[in-house]
Amino acid sequence: MNFPLLENQSENQQSPGASNGSMVYIVGSRRLQNEAIASCLERIIGDQCFVVGNINHIPMDDLEDSGGQRLVLLDCQGKDETTLLAELRPYLNQKRSGNHIVLFNVCRDLGIEKRCISEGIKGFFYEQDQLEMFLKGVRAVLDGELWLSREIMTKCILEGTNESESSQKRIEELTQRQIEILAQVAVGSSNDEIADRLCISPHTVKTHLYHIFKKINVPNRLQAALWAAKHL
Repeated sequence: MNFPLLENQSENQQSPGASNGSMVYIVGSRRLQNEAIASCLERIIGDQCFVVGNINHIPMDDLEDSGGQRLVLLDCQGKDETTLLAELRPYLNQKRSGNHIVLFNVCRDLGIEKRCISEGIKGFFYEQDQLEMFLKGVRAVLDGELWLSREIMTKCILEGTNESESSQKRIEELTQRQIEILAQVAVGSSNDEIADRLCISPHTVKTHLYHIFKKINVPNRLQAALWAAKHL
């Protein structure tokens, strides 16, 4: 990734209220680069950042201790889809709430997005991405959103899903409010936008989304949008 302004970022650029008690883990073998990213994120985002060489070195009890959430940024440079998923699957299989995994230094030609999204990955940063876009994406994921391009989103929607379970029963299990929120998710609305339109709090939106994901059996926001586009 390109960080041309890294050394010039100042303390006063930190977004007010950006820190929410989260812990950020930057995973990869390139220690010098990752230490620089961690330092930048701590100054601007305000959350604690740690650098580890392997995803298995991340302590699994820190979420219970802090009551917050964990964002894992995994360096993908030089890795193909098979290598990435083999590295991530033991971690993903734990299915702990509050876990968010984002891939960075992704090669645009790799074509791993759809498969990784289905496995629970929350976002992608590419080798050519600039610092400003990186920081914006990190904030979005910590706010419960996915971070991927409209191009990838459109491709996933057009290709559809292979869901084989009956959808009608799942629709009947949703409340009217949950259907309204799911419809907003399907058109790309953020939690704040949904809250404004429905005159409810962002926290209430997050609570509804948690129950929606469970009812329709999807792991993340994009899969919920795909499900809604197909069945609502």
